[in-house]
Amino acid sequence: MSEQKVIISNDLKTDLERFLSTLKYDKLFILTDTNTKEKCYPLIKDISVLQAARLICILSGDVHKNQEQLSAVWQILSNEGASRNSLLINLGGGMITDLGGFAGATFKRGLQTLNIPTTLMALVDAAVGGKTGINFNGLKNEIGSFYPPVCVFINSSFLRTLDWNNLLSGYAEMMKHALISSMETYASVLSFDLSKPVDYALLNRMVAQSVAIKERIVEEDPKEKGIRKALNFGHTVGHAIESLSFKTDTPLLHGHAVAVGIVCELYLSYKQCGFPTDKLTQTIHYIKEYYPPFFFDCKAYDSLYEWMTHDKKNENGIINFTLLSDIGQIHINRSVNKELIWESLDFYRESFGI
Repeated sequence: MSEQKVIISNDLKTDLERFLSTLKYDKLFILTDTNTKEKCYPLIKDISVLQAARLICILSGDVHKNQEQLSAVWQILSNEGASRNSLLINLGGGMITDLGGFAGATFKRGLQTLNIPTTLMALVDAAVGGKTGINFNGLKNEIGSFYPPVCVFINSSFLRTLDWNNLLSGYAEMMKHALISSMETYASVLSFDLSKPVDYALLNRMVAQSVAIKERIVEEDPKEKGIRKALNFGHTVGHAIESLSFKTDTPLLHGHAVAVGIVCELYLSYKQCGFPTDKLTQTIHYIKEYYPPFFFDCKAYDSLYEWMTHDKKNENGIINFTLLSDIGQIHINRSVNKELIWESLDFYRESFGI
C-alpha cells in the first residue's frame, strides 16, 4: 500500500496550491455533497489552481453512502473523460472521503485522490488511514478497499462550519484515540470543555495530537492484520447501534453511535480485562454530560447481536472485540459470549436511565 502524506495546514490555500503544483494530472475533479458545497467549498473555490476543476455534488448524509451515489460519481468521471492520471479531491466529511476514496480506487482501477476533510470526524478518523467504502445491505462500510489518498490536508478552519451534533460526533473518535493511547492524552480529552463557546485554538492542537495517534497505528499495520484493530474500539457495538438507528428511522451520526459503543465496550473491558472502575466511571460521566442517550429496549438485542456478527474483525463466526485492561493497554481479538454482550447493553441502558 502506498504511503499516505498528511499535511497539518495553517494556510490551506497556500499549502494546497504548493502541493498540487508537485502533482501531475490531466483532469481535476472536486467531490462535495449538498452540505459541503454550500458551507465549505466557498472557502477554497477561489484558489487559482482549482478554477478548471469539475465540481461533482452528491446527496449528503450517511444514508446516501450507497451504490446509487457511487454510480453517479462514476458516471460523471466517465462522461468527463477522467483517466488513471486524473485527480479527485474529496472535500467533505467521512461520507465523502469514504465514498470518494472508493470511487477513486475503482474507476479505471484507480486514479489519484486527495482528501480535504471538513468535519471533526473526518479530520481525526475517516479521511486518514486509507479505508474507503460504501454501506451495503444495511451494513456499515460493507463494500470497500484500502486505498490511501496521495495526501490528506488537515485544516481546522472548517470546524467553525459544523453544527453541535457533528462536533460531538467527531469528538467521540478523539475519545477513542485517547483511550487506546496514553493517560496524558486521556486526561486532556476528558478535561476539554465541550460547552459553548468551544475553544477552537485548543481543539486544533488536540486534533493534530489525535491524527498523530491514528497515523502511528496505521503506519505500523496498514492492512489491519494486528494492532490497527485497536482503532475499532467502541465500533463493534457502535456500528450495530448505528445500523439499528437507521432501521428504526432514528438515525444517529457515526460518533454518537460510537459513544454508545465506548460505554458498552468499556464495560466488557472491565468484565474481561479488569479495566479500572474509576476510569470507567469517569468516561461514562463525561459521555453522559454531553451525549444524549440513544433509546432502545431488550427487544432490539437480537438484531444488535446479528449486526455484530457481520463485523469485519470477526473470524470463523466469532465476534472479536478490541478491549482494554487500562488506558493504552490494548487487547485485540477478544471473543465475548452473547450473554455478556447483552449485559453490556443492559449496562448502557441502566447508566443512561433508559
